[in-house]
Amino acid sequence: MGNYTLTTLGAATELLDLPFETPLADWTDRRLVQVPRGISRHVVRFVRIHHQIFAIKEANERYVLREHRLLHELSERSVPVVDAFGTVVDRRDADGDPLPGLLITKHLPFSLPYRSLFTGRGVPDLRRRLLDSLAELFVRIHLAGFYWGDCSLSNTLFRRDAGELQAYAVDFETSEQHEKLSDGQRSMDLDILEQNITGELADLQAEVQLPPALPVEETGATIRARYQRLWNEINRQLLILPGESYLIQERIRALNDLGFSVGEIELVKTEQGDSLRLRTIVVDREYHRRLLHGLTGLVAGDRQAALMINEIKELQANLSALHKYTQSLSMAAHRWLEQMYRPTTQRLREALGPRDDETELYCQVLEHKWYLSERAKKDVGHKVALEDYIKNRLAPQPVT
Repeated sequence: MGNYTLTTLGAATELLDLPFETPLADWTDRRLVQVPRGISRHVVRFVRIHHQIFAIKEANERYVLREHRLLHELSERSVPVVDAFGTVVDRRDADGDPLPGLLITKHLPFSLPYRSLFTGRGVPDLRRRLLDSLAELFVRIHLAGFYWGDCSLSNTLFRRDAGELQAYAVDFETSEQHEKLSDGQRSMDLDILEQNITGELADLQAEVQLPPALPVEETGATIRARYQRLWNEINRQLLILPGESYLIQERIRALNDLGFSVGEIELVKTEQGDSLRLRTIVVDREYHRRLLHGLTGLVAGDRQAALMINEIKELQANLSALHKYTQSLSMAAHRWLEQMYRPTTQRLREALGPRDDETELYCQVLEHKWYLSERAKKDVGHKVALEDYIKNRLAPQPVT
């Protein structure tokens, strides 16, 4: 008999009868499933247990334990990563020979590896969405004090988020945690990003026709430039002169509009003595998600939440104009939930069946409403957009 030590975050009785004493490549368990996945240097298998799919990766025990810890720490800092669930170490086969360790993570629902973005139903404006999502992911990792060390498209999953793409990191074997990254460390990480992405797109181009707007040699540098613009904006300092204290709230609102929450504000007197230097310390990109959850109880993605908050604020403005006095955001959120969100998602369930991605579907209806309204040169309304979306949602879209 082989043996092993399984450590997980919660009850894991459903995992106990998996063949951990067998090399992962040799598993024939009936619960093995196929899901879209990227290229990996390690053996990775997926198992479905009840309604949850787990990804299991085989690697050196030291790396398994280290990556498990780093994934938890990144998640605690609101960096979009896969959820680490457990580890299996001290593995031995039936002959008593040692086996590598196993890292168990939860599969990210509705996520796709980058290769899948170029096949099947296309993603409109793929180039911009792909570049923006990678640049933002890199900024969030660096703000959290992590040096990735192996950023690549293969180590990233993508999930639709209100028509955009949200990038999630899935591999942190080479990562290092620091209190704060130096400019040199960030630059080195970006060098690796450019090199890896150029190579991956060149390999992909040999297999499929890439969009003309995604040039192999320029894409890595473009992501780096977008990263730098976002990094500079987040870390930009302001000079506050006497009588300009209102600039503090303006700066906070500007960062909130980008989706970032401000944890601290640092005001330092300048050498001139009559002015202050403002530095905002960004803690995460959870502002809209927290606000939406506090107002409605809904759990949504970053951009989904921002889109729905904007709709709630628009309703708030309309109600305030109608009633001749300012309506609270919480009152507007209640009206929005009862009169717009719930009727729309109920109709979607009737048409499409139960879904786990209702918030994304709702946001797609909003995007469809905008498209129809632009074409009609007037607001077509929720109901018209909803029925047209249900009728036409399966139409193929070009990859651009």
